[in-house]
Amino acid sequence: MDNVTMLVQVMVPLGILNVWLLRANQTTIYRGGASKSLKEEFSAYGLPEWMFYLVGGLKVSAAIAILLGFVFPSLVVLGAAVISLLMLGALTMHIKVKDTVLKSLPATAMLLISLWLILAGTIG
Repeated sequence: MDNVTMLVQVMVPLGILNVWLLRANQTTIYRGGASKSLKEEFSAYGLPEWMFYLVGGLKVSAAIAILLGFVFPSLVVLGAAVISLLMLGALTMHIKVKDTVLKSLPATAMLLISLWLILAGTIG
């Protein structure tokens, strides 16, 4: 595994865990709509509360799978695939509420680096 891929394999899960476990109740410039928390963001998208918990559980689980990929390499592609699909959903929600491009940047970046992990895992 090259150094860039290793760095990406750390960046993706730490980014997800930061957002979902440390900053979920903090206001950021990237929150969808006029939301001040992650839970409010789901509401702004018109999603039910249970979706917040489902997506959060999937993202945290996928992040942990990617980290465990250093020991069990087959988990990286699976975790990155889950993150990629969820980031496509996040981008769709940003478009739905007519967010600025700035608010979509984290989801776009996470999608792209998750796709990197998938590509690296399938050809490497």
